[in-house]
Amino acid sequence: MQHYHYIFTGSGLSALMTVYEMILSGKFEDKTILLIDENPKKSNDRTWCFWDEKNTPPFGHPSERGEISESIISKKWNSALFADEHFKRDLELIPYQYKMIRGLDFYNLVFDLITQHNNIHFLHQKVVDFQELGMHCVVKTETQSFTCNQIFNSIYTPELVKKQSKYPLLQQHFIGWFIKSKETVFNENQVTFMDFSVEQRGNTRFMYVLPTSTTEALLEYTLFSADLLPKEEYEAEIKKYIEKLGITEYEIVEKEQGNIPMTSYPFWKHNSKNIINIGSVGGWTKASTGYTFKNTIKKSKQLVGFLSSESDFRKFHRKDKFWFYDLLFLDVLYRRNDLGSSVFSSLFKKGNPTLIFKFLDEETSFAEDLKVMLKCPKVPFIKALLGRITGLR
Repeated sequence: MQHYHYIFTGSGLSALMTVYEMILSGKFEDKTILLIDENPKKSNDRTWCFWDEKNTPPFGHPSERGEISESIISKKWNSALFADEHFKRDLELIPYQYKMIRGLDFYNLVFDLITQHNNIHFLHQKVVDFQELGMHCVVKTETQSFTCNQIFNSIYTPELVKKQSKYPLLQQHFIGWFIKSKETVFNENQVTFMDFSVEQRGNTRFMYVLPTSTTEALLEYTLFSADLLPKEEYEAEIKKYIEKLGITEYEIVEKEQGNIPMTSYPFWKHNSKNIINIGSVGGWTKASTGYTFKNTIKKSKQLVGFLSSESDFRKFHRKDKFWFYDLLFLDVLYRRNDLGSSVFSSLFKKGNPTLIFKFLDEETSFAEDLKVMLKCPKVPFIKALLGRITGLR
């Protein structure tokens, strides 16, 4: 069996970002690395958005790669709209910008870099098993087996969360249409961050709109809830929203759909000395929002830094206050999924958007945390807190 220093089971965002950071660190040129995935990453299968300071490259060290990183940002917005059935508010994002990266542009960026390094290989196969055997690990595909020193696993296993009840699991699930309309209805300088004016039907439901011109936009019908919907229901709601915008004629250019787990389940407890779970299966998704890109940037940097001085993956994790905040938020929405609109509306109606985004980026002090949290409805969060303290939920 061929042996590698590191094998990545899966080559999604977390794996590619970690490999990208390993390459740029310059510290792994003597290590052999294999990425295995049944998806060749040749199509635009998703869109990532995140907020960042205006002139900050989305990842990496500006002096080394700011230009190339900036080149894959397909659109930026300086303003956002928040709405529910009672009010609308324009949110000035300065010093932040809201930025969009299309999946294929990111894949091409990283794979172009990988091809310049003979120590890194990609295998287009399906991983069927992997395990740690004493001092080494084994990874099996449908036709081959490999050994390695350590495994980075990003293959999500829902059963880990579903078979327990201590940590609630919600899904951020959505279907999105990229459309080109006959009418010029979109404000290309403003993203619709959340529009809760759509019918809630006992859930947390909103429209998310990313306009790229006055006639083109990605519209996503999104829910934070426990259960998925039939495909027809998402698409019916997108059609209704398009009509509400005054669009009478349009072309669907592209479609996308996704389902992101939202949970504070301690995935890191399944790490072993030589196997680490990364991405969604490592708890890298921001549990309260489902945002993955910015968190993955941070976690991949931390992991590559960790590898410079440590080798035991069981030591790679730090539970902090934001993990607990997210846990309480999920407790509230899991128990009362209809409260999502009122919770987010209470935050954005009068709250400072810059501070809210800083809080969601997990970069606030405790005093700043309180300023944000005190905007939320008090009773459901107090109940959730008491439930966690007493163990009665």
